[in-house]
Amino acid sequence: MPYYRAVGQIPRKRHTQFRRPDGGLYAEELMGVEGFSADSALLYHRGLPTAIVDSQIYAEPDQPVVANHPLLPRHLKTHELPPGADTVTGRQLLLANDDVRISYAVSDRPSPLYRNATGDECVYVESGSAVVETVFGALSAGQGDYVLLPTSTTHRWVPVGGEPLRTLVIEARGHVGPPKRYLSARGQLLEHAPYCERDLRGPVSPLSADAADVEVLVRHRGGTTCLTYAHHPFDVVGWDGCLYPYAFNIGDFEPITGRLHQPPPVHQTFEGPNFVVCSFVPRKFDYHPLSIPAPYNHANVDSDEMLFYVGGDFMSRKGAGIELGSISLHPSGFTHGPQPGSVEASIGKEATDELAVMIDTFRPLGLGPAALACEDTGYPWTWARREDRQDAGPESIA
Repeated sequence: MPYYRAVGQIPRKRHTQFRRPDGGLYAEELMGVEGFSADSALLYHRGLPTAIVDSQIYAEPDQPVVANHPLLPRHLKTHELPPGADTVTGRQLLLANDDVRISYAVSDRPSPLYRNATGDECVYVESGSAVVETVFGALSAGQGDYVLLPTSTTHRWVPVGGEPLRTLVIEARGHVGPPKRYLSARGQLLEHAPYCERDLRGPVSPLSADAADVEVLVRHRGGTTCLTYAHHPFDVVGWDGCLYPYAFNIGDFEPITGRLHQPPPVHQTFEGPNFVVCSFVPRKFDYHPLSIPAPYNHANVDSDEMLFYVGGDFMSRKGAGIELGSISLHPSGFTHGPQPGSVEASIGKEATDELAVMIDTFRPLGLGPAALACEDTGYPWTWARREDRQDAGPESIA
């Protein structure tokens, strides 16, 4: 995180005696990334955060990934997927490679306590509301929010308001944060960045939980384990540092525009290991007198491009069957662009109200079971308007 926060009670100096009302010491925990060489936080627990009383293998459902072969652009209709149990155990795997897993979840109940020890998570809330309870405190999350959860943050998702919580879950094998080109040498968001620290919401007070024998699901490099703790992890009285969960709403992303069509990097919001996350938001179109607002045909020769459509009207996709909740996957090796007629139709348009989340990966994305379950198999042929191929599936392509 680019800036320092202090929440709750902390001692004047780190690594010094900090005593409970009964005279005992609070247990200090350093949570840091890249050893002791990068961002960290110090948390102060009433009980020992190391005290486990049981450890059991947690058997996750098998969600195999298959290659996008034969190579095809894909259209996934996520709103056709069934609801799951919660935002952690109900994740339905759409796309994955060795750097990132992308899942969709529709939940109506609290998740178990959970910790991802393999990397950061970036969760986009498509609709619904939730309280994200964490070892740092609680965050409110609603439609349009990105929730960034650092590696090994113990947390749980609690839907509120009665509406199902629809989320796109991005699990990184590493750390996710603002693009480095938007940060000063000391980590401040610069003037040309499309958002600033004022737009980021972190926990404002600790949670206070007092329970014994508390189970926490931990995803780690060897699988998933259910650890039972002697004390509730949410027994923190205070913390400080530059590493903590936060929320950022897509509506606070300020678009970068120009006289001519701007390339996708201007929409970049976060970066992870070998992938980026971009936000397409309502914005003014190009203002050159001969500009063409629709994007040009392009080949991402080094990356797969996934676009999650969450609001507004995407003029470049008219006639392709794209709707709210759709995901398009345009892989490396496939030249893609606007649907037929979209380029001419865009000329003279002054603005767009489109809203979408894009993930570009620099390794090929494989298809998970959820992708195959909600795929529109006629999508690849929409540029050629081949009605005779509308029902053709991948298995029928020579």
